[in-house]
Amino acid sequence: MANTVAQFVAGLLAASALINETAPQLGFPQELQQSWAQYSPWYPAATYVPPPTGCEVVQVNLLQRHGARFPEKGPGKAIQKSVKKLKRAKKFKDPKLAFVDQYEYTLGIDDLVPFGAAQSFDAGQEHVVRYAGLVNEDMLPFIRASESGRVIDSARNWTAGFAHASKQRYVPEVSVIIPQKTNDTLDDKMCPQVGTSRHATKPWVNVFAPAISHRINAAAPGAKLKKGDVVNLMSLCPFDTVAHEAPSPWCDLFTSEEWASYEYYGDIGDYYRNGYGQKLGPVQGVGYVNELLARLTGQPVQDETQTNHTLDDSPITFPLNRTFYADFSHDNQMISIYSALGLFVQPRDLDPTQLEKGRSWKDSKMVPFSGRMITEKLTCQGSGEYVRVLVNDAIQPLAFCGASEDGLCTLADFVESQQYVRNNGDGDWALCFEEEGCMRGRSSFI
Repeated sequence: MANTVAQFVAGLLAASALINETAPQLGFPQELQQSWAQYSPWYPAATYVPPPTGCEVVQVNLLQRHGARFPEKGPGKAIQKSVKKLKRAKKFKDPKLAFVDQYEYTLGIDDLVPFGAAQSFDAGQEHVVRYAGLVNEDMLPFIRASESGRVIDSARNWTAGFAHASKQRYVPEVSVIIPQKTNDTLDDKMCPQVGTSRHATKPWVNVFAPAISHRINAAAPGAKLKKGDVVNLMSLCPFDTVAHEAPSPWCDLFTSEEWASYEYYGDIGDYYRNGYGQKLGPVQGVGYVNELLARLTGQPVQDETQTNHTLDDSPITFPLNRTFYADFSHDNQMISIYSALGLFVQPRDLDPTQLEKGRSWKDSKMVPFSGRMITEKLTCQGSGEYVRVLVNDAIQPLAFCGASEDGLCTLADFVESQQYVRNNGDGDWALCFEEEGCMRGRSSFI
């Protein structure tokens, strides 16, 4: 790595010539795309800032969400039903609705769309350029993916981009695919007693959706849309856009104020499903953070939550001597991981009846399609080892470990700050199975 900021930036500028961005522009202002919450395409929440003078990155831990996809099966069916209701209208009084009569729903289910594949490919290019000093033919990234088609495909697209930007000099492969039916730190399906976010999202839908359904029903007599249909049709906007890589006409049916309400709907959904508003949300991220601590310290994983001990106890499937680790996951699990770490803490729980404009909890900046968290381990001349965390390139303040203005905590302080994680969730993990009378999540199996 370069010894000065100027040298580092100069190196990035020279290397940037190797990047051939493949994800197309979608034709909408960035502000609108950010209002799509967890369905927003990735964008840098800040410009990447190189390490302070005298410091160099010696290890990188990447956690990345899969790229843009089709709707999942259940939401996809709900969207289609809402489209059919609107198409039953006797006539369309608003010119913006004229397209509906001829619209045909052709979206797939679950899988990545080409735009999502390109997002991951471009991320791989970016990361090999930024962290080229950490890899060589004998030290390639160690890559894991949760066992989901779109996650595995995203990991492989990332490796393809990594290889492309290095002119095929470095060709990493996915090292481990973690089965989602077993202990999996990259998925959030291991806590049976976790609650839902419906108690928060339903009141908010009751606040913002009635006026929208009333307006559209007036312009499309006979449609008889309800509040849930509003959410479904608004969700179709980003899905239709990323699938066709062109502006969807569904997006123009709603105002900027209505999109702000939709964004808040997504934000409070994740806050109360996997975040701080859910008692058993953060504990689902404990296993991954304990794996992160193991890598940073070079010590074996110490965890009694959802780590897979068969994998993590082996130097083949969980090595501790690598300089670059890349894990591919889902947005819900990443929310749990952020919350376990102590990132994006809010001064109070998000209000499910009133939009909080000043919140820092925004899915578009936390878990957009292809969203990513990078934990850098650094050494600084004469002062030891440090850690800094970036989410979509924005340096996180890390007040919990006394970070300086440049976001650096000493490694020792960072590890010490993670008491909730190191204590296996302070008893919360047991609550995941309280009514079942057993502790299945603690077993070691593949």
